[in-house]
Order: sequence, then C-alpha cells, then structure tokens
Amino acid sequence: MLRLLQLFFLVLVVASLSFVSCNSVYTPKPTGYYKINFPEKKYKLFDQPGYPYAFEYPVYAKVVKDSTFFGEATENDWWINIDFPQFNGRIYVSYKEIGKYKFDSLVKHTFFMTSKQSAKAYSIDDSLMHTANGISGMFFTVGGDAATANQFFLTDSTKHFLRGALYFDATPNSDSLAIVNDFIKTDLKHLVNTFRWKN
Repeated sequence: MLRLLQLFFLVLVVASLSFVSCNSVYTPKPTGYYKINFPEKKYKLFDQPGYPYAFEYPVYAKVVKDSTFFGEATENDWWINIDFPQFNGRIYVSYKEIGKYKFDSLVKHTFFMTSKQSAKAYSIDDSLMHTANGISGMFFTVGGDAATANQFFLTDSTKHFLRGALYFDATPNSDSLAIVNDFIKTDLKHLVNTFRWKN
C-alpha cells in the first residue's frame, strides 16, 4: 500500500510539473552580435621617403614599420603593418625584390600561403587585378573560419613584389567578423587602386 501511495504521489508530481511547464511563456532569443559603429571613409597618402611604393590608406588606420618576422629581423626596411586599432585588425605587408627572388617562386609562395587557410575555409576565390596605375596582382577572398579572409599581392613582374594579408586579433569566426571584413575589404581595394611603384 505504501509503494502504491509513493507511486501515485510521483505520478502526481510529474503531471503537475508538466502542466506548469506547458503554461510558461518561452521566447527564444535570436543570435546577435555587438553593434559596430563604423567611421566615415576617408583616406590619406602613405608616401614615405626611401620606400619603393606609395598608396592611400584610411585615416582611422595607422602605418607602423614592421621590424620583426617571427622573432627575426625583417628582410628589408620596407615591411610595414597597417593597424586598425578600433577593430583589432592588422594588414601585414611584406615587400620583396624580384632578382633576389624569382618571380615564379614569389607567386607560388603566395598561393601556398593562401592555401594554408584551406583547412578552415569552404572557398578560396582569386581574382586578377590590373589598376589604372599599371599595377597588376591578385586578390584572394577566403570563405569560412580562416585566419585571414582577405589577401593580395601586387607586382610589376620585373622588380617589385608586395604581399598583404588582413588578420584580426580574435578567434576566426566568419559570422561575427563578416561585417568588419567587408568594411576593411573596401579599404584594401582602395589601397590597391591607389597603389603605385615609385621607381
């Protein structure tokens, strides 16, 4: 008899809980991200003495000379970083002289560096570029949770070769970084379209 009462009580408790849970209002919350206030697009000229190149970059970014490459000194004095402090982003820009390196090797290395993103990428789109300033190159857009979604190289194929890659100081997440990637991608395209070799 005692077991029967315990069983009856258990059934009554479970039934009561199910009625209570059915009557509660549940509103699912949509996934969201922080609102980002983007600055107005304005550009200034990078044309420092001694550098073999010049270009326009955003006023909300700063150009910093790169002095180390994985703990070693950079290959030459013309490596720079373009920092976007508001977005924890950085474009790493490296410059190489064709002659010291074979042009084909530099292009092959650039494709290799981009393909290293393929473990996390669902797509890698490349597009040839030729600007009004006579600059040729290629722009890479990497889809997915890759460390860098936007990369490029610029060259005259005889003397100069410059490579750039945008990274964020954050865990790669294509959903949360998409809007910032798109915003800075416009700046990358502006950099490319205003880029020129000085000699």
